[in-house]
Amino acid sequence: MNYTELTTNIEDICEQTFTADQLAMFTKQAEQTIYTTVDLPAMRINQTGTTTINNKYLTMPSNMLYVYSVAVIDGASSYTYLINKDVSFIREAYPVSATTGMPVHYGIFGETTFILGPTPDASYNMEIHFAEYPESIVTASTTWLGTEFDSALLNGALVEAIRFQKGEGDMVQMYQKLYIDSLTLLKNLGAGHLETDTYRS
Repeated sequence: MNYTELTTNIEDICEQTFTADQLAMFTKQAEQTIYTTVDLPAMRINQTGTTTINNKYLTMPSNMLYVYSVAVIDGASSYTYLINKDVSFIREAYPVSATTGMPVHYGIFGETTFILGPTPDASYNMEIHFAEYPESIVTASTTWLGTEFDSALLNGALVEAIRFQKGEGDMVQMYQKLYIDSLTLLKNLGAGHLETDTYRS
């Protein structure tokens, strides 16, 4: 289902014409709920970076929702995956920032920064595997969600539309049930078939 088909279906089912901004709002709110509920391959991104000698901080990707893994790539292209720890653990384990070496641990220090332990003793190549919101179907015309599992997207947008219309309680409940049912199926697909194993939970 592309965006034109989605918006036509929303208006046909609701038997109401909405503005372009309203349809975009319904769609984006549904996408946000789906993407924060279900881990999908369309959300997975890899980005490389480089540490700075004697600097224990590493900048996060600007669009990162959450991280799957952080790895050091050595000169032989071998990956060493860092262990995710709380900032307090890293501060306790490496109390002196002048203690340097190849990083073993990482933690989320703030909104835009990882903290590494120990402090890097060289400029290491790093690979960050993380999740981000895919481009919305509103601007992309079609997306993985629209093509592969449009029932969740349509039902989610309908829930937003019926709320906007201040629909009757039983109608809201019906749309919500259809949405939860399709979201459950999508969750089973995402967790049960698309992601069969992970390096570390």
